[in-house]
Amino acid sequence: MTELVTSGSVGGMAQQWLSLPGLRSILDHAKPLGHHEDSDNLNLGFGFLYYGVVRALRPRHVVVIGSGFGFSVVCLALGLKDNGRGSLSFVDPSYSVFTDGPFRTVGGTSQWDDPQKVRAHFRRFGVERLVTHHKLTSAEFFAHYADRGLPTIDLAFIDGSHAYADVRHDFLSALQYSRRNTYMLLHDTNIYVRELVRHAGVKRWLKVIRREKAHFEVIDFPFSSGVAMVRVLQDGPWEQVS
Repeated sequence: MTELVTSGSVGGMAQQWLSLPGLRSILDHAKPLGHHEDSDNLNLGFGFLYYGVVRALRPRHVVVIGSGFGFSVVCLALGLKDNGRGSLSFVDPSYSVFTDGPFRTVGGTSQWDDPQKVRAHFRRFGVERLVTHHKLTSAEFFAHYADRGLPTIDLAFIDGSHAYADVRHDFLSALQYSRRNTYMLLHDTNIYVRELVRHAGVKRWLKVIRREKAHFEVIDFPFSSGVAMVRVLQDGPWEQVS
């Protein structure tokens, strides 16, 4: 298998993943959906944002909750690779809509069942040494976070179950292991129909934290399925009061 991505940050060398074959490989094999991408134009859409945030913030530890085919994982991990530091914890129980039902997952395909295939998938992009997959629900993962010896979360990407209670849980759980100037990205902030029929709660959760101006700073990119970026403004715990 040809490795399409090389770390070329030292000395200003061109990034091979930014070549036409590299971009095509990401679009074809990490299969973004709802990230404002345009496959015809080789435009990664929000993928460039994910990569750029990592390059700018230089996080030590990134946590990703949920991914269909690893698009967010790949783009974030490429940033870590080109930084020359950091690790990524990828949390996904690998549910399938066929075996686990539509209420536990939306469009899941059990992509992350086989550890060897998971490693090979990320090896395609040259980031397999940076990504650790945890075949767990987010609740199981965070229940034993401290026991795993994982560092503080510098950047989180939340894209698991979109039910309001689950989005709230994932955000608050990540917040527990975060600190001032941790950033959290929440995908699917712009799926109005699902919000209206109570099939998603990302936008509703954002309304809650937007009111807490002393604790959070929020910017939303309402394009395609949408993504929001939340900056944590204070250290220590936060209790929802509204």
